[in-house]
Amino acid sequence: MKNSRDGKSYSTNLAYTPPEYQRTGRITAESVIFSFGTILLDLLSGKHIPPTHALDLIKGGNALSLLDSHLEGNFSTEDGNEVVRLASWCLLFEPRERPNIKTLVQSLADLSRKNEVRCFTLLGIHKQPPSDPSPKANGAVSGFKEACSRVDLTSIHEILVKTHYKDDTSENEFSFQMWTKQMQKMLNVRRKGDLAFREKDFNVAIDRYSEFINGCIMVSPTVFARRSLCYLMTNQPDPALRDAMQAQYVYPEWATSFYLQSVALTKLNMNKEAAEMLEEAVNLEAKKAGRC
Repeated sequence: MKNSRDGKSYSTNLAYTPPEYQRTGRITAESVIFSFGTILLDLLSGKHIPPTHALDLIKGGNALSLLDSHLEGNFSTEDGNEVVRLASWCLLFEPRERPNIKTLVQSLADLSRKNEVRCFTLLGIHKQPPSDPSPKANGAVSGFKEACSRVDLTSIHEILVKTHYKDDTSENEFSFQMWTKQMQKMLNVRRKGDLAFREKDFNVAIDRYSEFINGCIMVSPTVFARRSLCYLMTNQPDPALRDAMQAQYVYPEWATSFYLQSVALTKLNMNKEAAEMLEEAVNLEAKKAGRC
């Protein structure tokens, strides 16, 4: 699309026409965001799909049918959902409900940093697995047991950052409900909490995660687990224990919630209960590893 300085368009590609252009014949910054959303869809699908049809598929929970089969295995489901979410946000009918450029660039930058590709992958070279025994072979699945036994909060933080939201059973459902302005706002709040958590700004992370928990209709055990560790990092074992128990309530067989309860109980000098909780966590983790 091209436009003059007064905002009036002289030429455009009709395949990327925003709805407001059809009404007024004028292009704004929000119109460019709409067009970028259609480009994201093109990249994901490998073909041009009418935006309204694509939105219907996504709202109906059929977003995976949009994806180009040649892309299978090249990114995680979580990352695919995030790109679909961004595209659908850009394609909202009302211009004022679309993201601004700063928000869009930040979201894409976060994805880029999380998915840095090593040179041997770009060259198509299959890296050989290390000869050392795998974690499952020697019984140490995640390193959580050792970290919790030592009450090593720094190591626990590293594990939670690395795990991200892959254990969140509600994450896929959550990705397809990012339609109302309020839901978009809550996702951005969570993202700010994640950034603060990664940067070890635990007080800010507590505030953002609390805002997310209080304002969102979806329940995320990972958010409770992360806030629990934030409380531990700021010497607040009581709320840390409550959050870890809440994570267990949401996801009853999640070893992470039991590990965090063990650490919180240790901080509260309830060593017998902490040992029992640690044992339960190890058993749950081993059980899950046996199913993989």
